[in-house]
Amino acid sequence: METLTQADVARLLADPSPHTRAETTAKIADQFDRQTLSETERRIAEDIFRALVRDAEVLVRAALAAHLKATPHLPRDIAAALARDVDSVALPLLRFSDALSDEDLIGIVRSQEFAKQIAIAERRDVSPGVSHALVESGNAQAVARLVGNEGAQISEATFDRVLAHYEEEPAVADSLVRRCDLPPAIAEHVVAVISERLQRYLVSKHELPGDVASNLILQARERATVGLLDYGSSDLQLDGLVDQLYRKQRLTPSLLLRALCVGDLNFFERAAARLAGLPLQNVRILIHDKGMLGLEPLYRRAGLPGPLFPAFRAAVGLVVETDYDGGTNDRQRYVERIMERMLTHCEDPAERIAADDIEYLMAKLHRQAA
Repeated sequence: METLTQADVARLLADPSPHTRAETTAKIADQFDRQTLSETERRIAEDIFRALVRDAEVLVRAALAAHLKATPHLPRDIAAALARDVDSVALPLLRFSDALSDEDLIGIVRSQEFAKQIAIAERRDVSPGVSHALVESGNAQAVARLVGNEGAQISEATFDRVLAHYEEEPAVADSLVRRCDLPPAIAEHVVAVISERLQRYLVSKHELPGDVASNLILQARERATVGLLDYGSSDLQLDGLVDQLYRKQRLTPSLLLRALCVGDLNFFERAAARLAGLPLQNVRILIHDKGMLGLEPLYRRAGLPGPLFPAFRAAVGLVVETDYDGGTNDRQRYVERIMERMLTHCEDPAERIAADDIEYLMAKLHRQAA
């Protein structure tokens, strides 16, 4: 491109043809994007852009936005002016421009313009503050896009707001299920919500007795919850999950037994501490007592069912004794060893577990292994 001059600016602004202005705009914007201009030419180009954002023709402003949407070092005032324009001009900038600040984006989110909120939710990177503003916007479609965007940083408090306001929105629920980095407590809540919907569907559409549907859903939900007990979760996240399960009366004996049978002693310790109302450190001392004398009083204080105590005692002992082998997929082999030894242990005549409870435990273990 030839060197830009003030004459170029005058000619561009004076040309009565919107198409000509749009073409000229595109050429200047392309040069600006490729950073082939001198410092003087850049300043002239920026002056042209500032004039063009006030052009009466949407076609011209749209051409400018389309060619500047991913331009590095675009002056913020130009980007912000285009982002506040009509949708055909603003949306490319809102989706792609790094020149917009969080303040700019939050202001636009709060303007309650539906399409602009969705475009912001689809940005490559979305900060926690912008994410929170989008959740507060009331735009379910934008929230679904946000939750489905792995580049969006969403705090646990904001996820809580998503659940409080959008859990009945199918698109939001679907995006939550597919998201990779859900905090355990949020993921468990999603599992519970979906389970309740499925239970209602089974009862209403398939005439399945309520107690049968409830039992099936309970098993599926608890299996899914155990799957959330990722060893990468922080202690704080696990405590949050345990507290949530306790408040919702989902911290059940069968869930605790499932957790032990996949080797998650950390979760069992924290759950037992919550149920018994004891400090975690005290609970760990009771559980890891070599003579296992502390486990039974802890078990009773936690309000867990007496007939299943032998199964819990066996599971705790096996988890404490069993370790990872250090090879590939050792987590899977570790769980398999725990379950195999648990089943063998339950068949030991010395462990007089009632027949009904043995069948209960074996059914749980077989379903976990399926």
